[in-house]
Amino acid sequence: MVDENGTVSFTPQGEHIAEAKPAHVPVLLDEVLEYLNVRSGGVYVDATLGLAGHTSAIVRRLGAKGKMICFDRDPEALEKAKARLAEVAQELGDAMPKMVFEPRAFSEAAQAMKPRSVDGLLADFGVSSMQLDEAHRGFSFRSDGPLDMRMDTRSGLTAEQVVNQFGENELADLIYEFGEERRSRRIARALVRARPITTTAELARIVSAVAPSMKGDKIHPATRTFQAIRIRVNDELGEIQSLLQCAGSLLKPAGRLVLISFHSLEDRLVKDAFKAAKDAKVMETLTKKPVVASEQESLRNPRSRSAKLRAAEKL
Repeated sequence: MVDENGTVSFTPQGEHIAEAKPAHVPVLLDEVLEYLNVRSGGVYVDATLGLAGHTSAIVRRLGAKGKMICFDRDPEALEKAKARLAEVAQELGDAMPKMVFEPRAFSEAAQAMKPRSVDGLLADFGVSSMQLDEAHRGFSFRSDGPLDMRMDTRSGLTAEQVVNQFGENELADLIYEFGEERRSRRIARALVRARPITTTAELARIVSAVAPSMKGDKIHPATRTFQAIRIRVNDELGEIQSLLQCAGSLLKPAGRLVLISFHSLEDRLVKDAFKAAKDAKVMETLTKKPVVASEQESLRNPRSRSAKLRAAEKL
């Protein structure tokens, strides 16, 4: 059950185990646990709960006196994560730490927690496998679905509104800035001419027709455009900036901040924030260069190939 403070109690009957355990492989799991330096009885935050892959491993090290605070603005992901963690609770029994679920964006972390109250904070900025795999969410062109792309499906601008209502120049600018797509003007012009566009397959087909794969390109030609629209719909870079501004103040002395990014725009924000914190003698950077997946993990989990982990410790 969930109380008014967001705390979930797991019953022996397993009230939250109705859904099947999701197929999910957390990225850079061993590295996350190493740099987060989870201490028994500590307070830790997963700012991007997703399907609870990282959290499931962290809680096994926390113990009954520990506390895990989990953020996710995606209501579907949150419910599936609770089901998975209920299974972990049955496995651990009395050794399960206290769980607190925050059904909101991690940019609101400072509103949910007190300063200097956290031993470690993790954020994995990538889109979850559930969001990519479920066609009705509209995140991917791998299967046809409605143009939605919202992480929080309860409110906000949809991808369909962006594609069909934004002006040509505005579309071109966001595709160039957020997708780092050099052919943004050509793509925006084609999108405007093809309106209305209502599905992921339509969008991918139009982009591919005017901006086909270039020599040496290892990604689908629509990948950058989809990324750009998704970032705009969810204000992803703004969310990251908000978290970076407050994360240091939430950590206790010697508390750890572990962040995983998946493209250069995210990684640049993290790198710059860590440098500023180091210069201000607020935090010490633990990773001189971003930590990347091993060859074995990249083969086992292709999603990990673009992941970059950076970590810092509060002084």
